[in-house]
Amino acid sequence: MAEKSYTEGQEQLARFAKAMGHPARIAILHFLAKQKCCFFGDIHEVLPISKATVSQHLKELKEAGLIQGTIEPPKVRYCINRENWETARLLFTDFYRDCAPKKETCGTAIRSEDL
Repeated sequence: MAEKSYTEGQEQLARFAKAMGHPARIAILHFLAKQKCCFFGDIHEVLPISKATVSQHLKELKEAGLIQGTIEPPKVRYCINRENWETARLLFTDFYRDCAPKKETCGTAIRSEDL
């Protein structure tokens, strides 16, 4: 059987989507996108979670390349990685455009008023 492979864009989009897969990370990104940069303590103050949990979420976002951190002893300054942010925006835009559902769908659609 032939090995299936994914495009580089699909793999990168999946990394970004996984990193954004938690409400706290979305909140962090939303906060950072409105700032030029900020320190860890600024982020911790706006989220209702422990410092250790904030650190873990920042690590995930940094590993995905969505944010970057600079050590300025004794603090760490964070900001959006603008280049990767733009790449993510374009990948998500292309994904939603290219994967728009056809007007005729499989089966019967569930309407919100039926829930």
